[in-house]
Amino acid sequence: MSRYVRAPLAGATYFFTVNLHDRGARHLVDHVVDLRASVAEVRTRHPFTIDAMVVLPEHLHAIWTLPPDDGDFARRWMLVKQGFTRRLALRGLLDASAAVERRKGRKSLWQQRFWEHQIRDASDFEKHVEYIHFNPVKHGWVLRAKDWPYSSLHRYVRQGIVGADWGISAAIDGRFGE
Repeated sequence: MSRYVRAPLAGATYFFTVNLHDRGARHLVDHVVDLRASVAEVRTRHPFTIDAMVVLPEHLHAIWTLPPDDGDFARRWMLVKQGFTRRLALRGLLDASAAVERRKGRKSLWQQRFWEHQIRDASDFEKHVEYIHFNPVKHGWVLRAKDWPYSSLHRYVRQGIVGADWGISAAIDGRFGE
């Protein structure tokens, strides 16, 4: 069995998919305040820029740009996951077995691995941002991307990068592949 090796590059921009173990769970949206607090805490100690992000009930997608002198995205995700899990456990929102890391065959709250893709160029960045923002429509949570509250799309609209009508399911041309 080969060992998966990540190739972190200082200052690079990455697309991520991070999943909960229970694909039927709603922890991420039900406790989005805790997730935001965990991300903010990690960003304070290990800075990075969130270029785009969407939080769905059981998974999230994000594009992060790392500082020029640091490529350790794996540590950042580990800390975000640990912080979120710890916050829920301290508030009694998780049973003890879900709050521990994978030990003795027990499952943790999060899937152990996550998907990362290094963004190659402006076109790759744009396609991944669009994928992120359209994801709630793709999964059937809303008919219009702007109706999903846990998305950086709202920042993009406020900044005039895209119009408020962006991502209406009937108007999509199918270019949002995985």
